[in-house]
Amino acid sequence: MIFDTEQRKIYHARLMDARPFIDSLDFAGNTRQISGEIPVAELPRLLDVLENPSGSLTYTVHGGADKQGNLLLDVGISGTCQLLCQRCLGAMEYAVRINARLLLRDQASLDALESEVHLAGHPDEEDEFDSILADAHLDVLNLLEEEILLSLPIAPKHELDICQAANGGNMHQDKKNPFAVLAKLKRS
Repeated sequence: MIFDTEQRKIYHARLMDARPFIDSLDFAGNTRQISGEIPVAELPRLLDVLENPSGSLTYTVHGGADKQGNLLLDVGISGTCQLLCQRCLGAMEYAVRINARLLLRDQASLDALESEVHLAGHPDEEDEFDSILADAHLDVLNLLEEEILLSLPIAPKHELDICQAANGGNMHQDKKNPFAVLAKLKRS
């Protein structure tokens, strides 16, 4: 469903029956916006890192251009998800708060940028934002899922006192020397 407001089209994905796809250059060039709410369970790559796939995330994607006229997408995602704590292996609430600016580039520009970064070790000042390939059929949910995955910690952990409280305060007391069994065998 599309709503016209002051010459800006706003797409509400939660009212659509299918996955939202956009022509990224047209979307950005016409300063369009799409927003909605997506259940965490509908993001298949994210399910691999979650303790519990419950909950939902809200998002907004705004099209526009920077001061130099480069087309871009401003992506905002918020909500919570439950990750697996790597210390106590319990569920850990994680607040998702993402605000990203993604410059739209063609394949040649992306290849040139990659070569520049590879040779010089850093991009130009103008390339301070991430770049993505401009796509006439951009899957918005895949874009959101990629941004979420990039924002997650590599090894999420509760604070130590939270993990100890979840384990009755004896998280490290029950650890036995892994070589004790070998020492017993050696004495036999």
